[in-house]
Amino acid sequence: MNAVPVDGRTNICAVIGYPVEHSLSPAIHNAAFAACGLNWAYVAFSVTHLENAIAGIRGLGIRGVSVTIPHKVAVIPLLDSIDDTARTIGSINTIVNTGGHLAGCNSDGAGALKALFDAGCNSAGKRVVILGSGGAARAIAVTMALQATPAALTLLGIFKEERELLASDIAAKSSLQPVTAELSAAGLTAALQECDLLINATPVGMHPKSDKSPVPRDLLRKQPAVFDIVYNPRKTRLLRNAEQAGCTVVSGIEMFLNQAAVQFTLWTGQPAPVAVMRAVLEKHFA
Repeated sequence: MNAVPVDGRTNICAVIGYPVEHSLSPAIHNAAFAACGLNWAYVAFSVTHLENAIAGIRGLGIRGVSVTIPHKVAVIPLLDSIDDTARTIGSINTIVNTGGHLAGCNSDGAGALKALFDAGCNSAGKRVVILGSGGAARAIAVTMALQATPAALTLLGIFKEERELLASDIAAKSSLQPVTAELSAAGLTAALQECDLLINATPVGMHPKSDKSPVPRDLLRKQPAVFDIVYNPRKTRLLRNAEQAGCTVVSGIEMFLNQAAVQFTLWTGQPAPVAVMRAVLEKHFA
């Protein structure tokens, strides 16, 4: 697979954040561009002055941008438009530049729903429990409420105001009335009694603390599905325990892959070569 030579007609995409040196996005997107024979290139920019970066995106005609920590919220007022789902989520991770018009959206929720759908775990009509109430939890919960309505949604979070605000935002935009509770042993015990799909949207279990799990082993029963958005390690302690309990498990690598595929299509207008992008991730985690 040979990359198209970069020249004066090359479309540029980028990831902006701080830090970004660890990002896998350049590797997967450049492989995708090459596989499709597109004269596109993807680079990483370490950004501490956000307003200057957004002005640069306009001035240089950068076609598409992935936005990561810490800019997902602060970038919103600097853009020309935000789609409804991203506005309700309260953060964006994708910018599409069309002739200088910068539109913001959030592909994390769509990536999560696609990962679940591909695993045969569609959330529609299911009793869903989400652990966490931060940015990732908001993206998944809001997108799910608007596009694949669960029968019930329980939000377990450490911070009361944060989880109740998320529940209120969802109730205002959808037919769902989420239940909230503290992310504790008692909260987990009660919530998992009636749960079809458990989603961990916290960083618990992420490398290097990969021996941790947000759910004690003895609380896991044979749920139809357990989804952990943590993708490093690829199979977290939570997923290993869930697998041993007889659950269907979905790895966070699927969400990461699918949200990137959504971005690729938003920028290029073409279907993403998901198999090529997956191969890059497989090689990295091998």
